[in-house]
Amino acid sequence: MLNLAVVLEDSAREAPDREAVVFGDLRLPYSLVDMLANQVASLLVARGIRPGDRVALACPNLPYFPFVYFGALKAGAAVVPLNVLLTGPEIAYHLADSEAKAFFCFEGTPELPLGERGKQGFDEVEGCEMFIALPATAGAKESTIPGAESFWAALDGMPGTFDTIVTEPTDTAVILYTSGTTGRPKGAELSHANMLINAMVSDDMFDDSGHDVLLGALPLFHSFGQTVVMNTGFRRRATLVLMPRFEPTAALGLMEQEKVTTFAGVPTMYWALLTAEDRDSHDIKGIAANLHTAVSGGSALPLEVLKDVESVFGVKILEGYGLSETSPVASFNQRHKPTKPGSVGFPIWGVQMKLVDEEWNDVEGEGPGEIAIKGHNVMKGYYNRPEATAEVMRDGWFRSGDIATRDADGFYFIVDRAKDMIIRGGFNVYPREIEEVLMTHPEVSLAAVLGFPHESHGEEIKAYVIRTPGSTLTEDALITWAKDQMAAYKYPRVVEFVDSLPMTATGKILKRELR
Repeated sequence: MLNLAVVLEDSAREAPDREAVVFGDLRLPYSLVDMLANQVASLLVARGIRPGDRVALACPNLPYFPFVYFGALKAGAAVVPLNVLLTGPEIAYHLADSEAKAFFCFEGTPELPLGERGKQGFDEVEGCEMFIALPATAGAKESTIPGAESFWAALDGMPGTFDTIVTEPTDTAVILYTSGTTGRPKGAELSHANMLINAMVSDDMFDDSGHDVLLGALPLFHSFGQTVVMNTGFRRRATLVLMPRFEPTAALGLMEQEKVTTFAGVPTMYWALLTAEDRDSHDIKGIAANLHTAVSGGSALPLEVLKDVESVFGVKILEGYGLSETSPVASFNQRHKPTKPGSVGFPIWGVQMKLVDEEWNDVEGEGPGEIAIKGHNVMKGYYNRPEATAEVMRDGWFRSGDIATRDADGFYFIVDRAKDMIIRGGFNVYPREIEEVLMTHPEVSLAAVLGFPHESHGEEIKAYVIRTPGSTLTEDALITWAKDQMAAYKYPRVVEFVDSLPMTATGKILKRELR
């Protein structure tokens, strides 16, 4: 038997009174989180959910998330976490595609009417028979969504003990949907072994100096937040401080108040902490004194941001790499090995990485080439999509779609997404390289580069730039500066200054929206 729920159950048994979750005034011990997960499991089994059934969950970073997530796992079901920004029709697609039998959905807020969208999506799908509303008001027995059953009413009378259903290591634990940048989203099937081993190996990121307090700012519906923050944190018997929506000022306040020791985030989160308007009103020295672990992933971390974080917060960022299809961690800069700025380090224990060309041939030496991954972290495949699975899987190897180089010491360096590469006048141009250079300009705060069609060059290069506060930098001045910094075929010919950049719920810059 192997069930991912053990990361919660073991900690509840060994440290029942330790705080597992902090949210506002709520401070929930491991024993209570486990008991509520048991009640969810009891509810699911009582309502006819069987091992292998799919249970969908749409919820921001609230205590409900671990209750339902681990409850579904205990019941032998597979969890299908959904992005909280999905529309009603998109939710319907995910429920139907995953063949979900039950759906737990947060009621939402006026700014995020998730419950309304969720019920709309649920009503459009046949076969999903159970809709449970997660109330915005703690303990509410009535739901604000017409026709919906409240979570707390549904749990009434359900036992707080439960014998976890026997599951095999290869049984599906979680189905994570890809972002759908190259078509309709696909569900990556991840087994109990995939997720549990990835959490165990991710433990190497953490300091062993004592009790950890993690800031749960990454969305838990995303693989990075799930594995590196929640599952690894619970396995370590750490305390998880939840943030439903990342906001840099609030994050600094929680880091100060809760004495946060560990922060995991995407590059834009680190950038936001550095550029927060009232940063200096917080006890940055106190935050830095407590903060001993900082992890970055999700997309490439600009070197300028890395340097500034280390300077301001006095912590070395461990940059890693992974995808939903790899549970997610595939490589990172590990504490017990040398690190290199700008690198995503070495493959993790039990995982192999290599570079391949378009025909799956190995690329020797430095590269560049597309990263291929093999190991315990690689998904079973895309749910009900054998053709799509065959496109990216061969002999146990998964091809990532990410272009990288590899130095003589074995460190991997992400160049860019293969689909983001610009071909200008026959030359391959990688946007990340240009973004890195632009961000060394003293008046550039953040940059996103992409290509657009051009009659003679095939593609031309454009940069969207956020200037530093008070900057009067002009388009011509930045283009002239960039021309001196990089090869003639690389520098951007068009610059557009913007106040913000579109981002996903996980903080990745949405280049498809810029296009």
